[in-house]
Amino acid sequence: MIVIGMADYAVTRSPDKLTTLGLGSCVGIALYDPVTKIGGLIHVMLPTIENARFTDNRTKFADSGIPFLVEEMIRVGASRRRMVAKIAGGAKMFSFSSDVNLNIGERNIQATKVVLAEMKVPIIAEDVGKNYGRTVVLDTDTGVYYIKSAIKGENII
Repeated sequence: MIVIGMADYAVTRSPDKLTTLGLGSCVGIALYDPVTKIGGLIHVMLPTIENARFTDNRTKFADSGIPFLVEEMIRVGASRRRMVAKIAGGAKMFSFSSDVNLNIGERNIQATKVVLAEMKVPIIAEDVGKNYGRTVVLDTDTGVYYIKSAIKGENII
């Protein structure tokens, strides 16, 4: 089991598993090549690197982290044409009474979907939004994405 922290990523192959803990408004994007059984997981915190104060960690952002993860997977033998994505997280953890769009979770989900569409990596399953945190595990042997939540139990996608 390889543990990925916030704003981090890892790429591995079967039979390893990848996990990231505590996805609140963050999104865990699992990419998988079913032929080579190479998987990658990234824990993005924010939608875009644009206007960010610190830009030294590309994996913190959906728009720069996802392309980086795709390239790292290709570097170790995955094919972009075969890659599929499963995403989880992007919760709205706090409610605000103002109209200000502070829903980082929703913005993270939308940015993730836009980047994956631009890269032509299909999202084949998702467990996103709502108001609860998640922990995820990608099994690189099967491509199964396990989502665990204290509120909702376990979901397998």
